[in-house]
Amino acid sequence: MGKARILILGGTTEARALATALASRADLEVVLSLAGRTADPAPQPVPVRSGGFGGAEGLARYVGNEKVDLVVDATHPFAARISANAVAAAAQCHVSAFALRRPAWVPVEGDDWLSVHSVSQAIAALGDAPLRVFLATGRQEAHQANAAPQHHYWVRSVDPVEPPLTVPDVSYIHSRGPFRLADELDMLRQRQIEVVVAKNSGGDATYGKIEAARQLGIKVIMVERAEAAGLPVVETVEAALGRIDHFVSSLMKRGV
Repeated sequence: MGKARILILGGTTEARALATALASRADLEVVLSLAGRTADPAPQPVPVRSGGFGGAEGLARYVGNEKVDLVVDATHPFAARISANAVAAAAQCHVSAFALRRPAWVPVEGDDWLSVHSVSQAIAALGDAPLRVFLATGRQEAHQANAAPQHHYWVRSVDPVEPPLTVPDVSYIHSRGPFRLADELDMLRQRQIEVVVAKNSGGDATYGKIEAARQLGIKVIMVERAEAAGLPVVETVEAALGRIDHFVSSLMKRGV
């Protein structure tokens, strides 16, 4: 029997951790796919394929041509289009697939959250009175802030926001997580932030701002995830490894 070929759709801490755990396995051939949106991605432990596939059809073609046995969707919880493409491609090619999704954050005592379903809803929810806003939704949807130019925005992203916002008062913070609680407290205090706009991405790397907002009594407008549909979901790298082991052993039994 040849090696089982696994395609990890990545871009998250969990995708990298999963690839690292699988990198030394002699029974597997692993490729990590990155969207190619970050200008300077961190080095990865397995071969990387960068850039989009060209929708569900392109992904299905890749899975077929490369004889992929298993697709692991470990993309960001907000990468809904890629996840939908993974579902469609796996079905079309009759290959197994599952999703690795870290659990969403849930509010705890002391949190002041307003839950919304999109970044545009979050911007609208800021209201008419000018506020000092920390916009931590990533650069791709930062332009939604243009609809409410009365606020003063601090926008944090890994890469620059292109094109820049058209609002009169905006500052850009370029940095890559993880972010420490102490630093987030300093940042919110120094800039006298009145409201945080965030996506419910889950995990530890960016939770500092949520914890800092709680300690400082700052409101958080939280963009919640859409429900993932169509793939079985595991929430930890350990659970993903267990599922992969089970898949590989069943492949061997079939003698594929």
